[in-house]
Amino acid sequence: MKVVEIIKYPNPLLTRPSTPVREIDSSIHLLIETMIETMYAAKGVGLAAPQIGRPLRVIVLDVPDDEERYEKGKNLLVLINPEIVEAEGSLTYEEGCLSIPDVRVEVPRSERVVVKALDRHGRETMVEGKGLLAVVLQHEIDHLKGRLIVDYLSRIRRDILKRKLKKLYGG
Repeated sequence: MKVVEIIKYPNPLLTRPSTPVREIDSSIHLLIETMIETMYAAKGVGLAAPQIGRPLRVIVLDVPDDEERYEKGKNLLVLINPEIVEAEGSLTYEEGCLSIPDVRVEVPRSERVVVKALDRHGRETMVEGKGLLAVVLQHEIDHLKGRLIVDYLSRIRRDILKRKLKKLYGG
């Protein structure tokens, strides 16, 4: 499979809502494989299709049970048209993002979520996430809505960061 470039903030493609997948065909399977390889190459735990320039409601994630004994692929999830159907509790988590390198933002999240989606074969699935898995699910679903971790910053801090990143990465 091929690894593709991850789009960097403030590229406007990252702020547009994604389109639901209507049919899971060979192009979607190729997209999924490309996303998985790209996520692993970038040493990430999640990736949304808009991050590689495809505004479709597809996310992949592989969140370790235990950071000490991570097994690549053990917890791999592919979710198509995911939506959060339950959320409870709250936590604040310092998040990074493959589209915003070297930036960490404290983001308020639900401590537990239940996500309804289709798997890569088109079967409906439900995923319950707690702790880090809940955070990653919410983070990647935010991408599908065109929302980024920097959107949780005050406008002043976001504008300062945006100018700094434009100098570093263009855009």
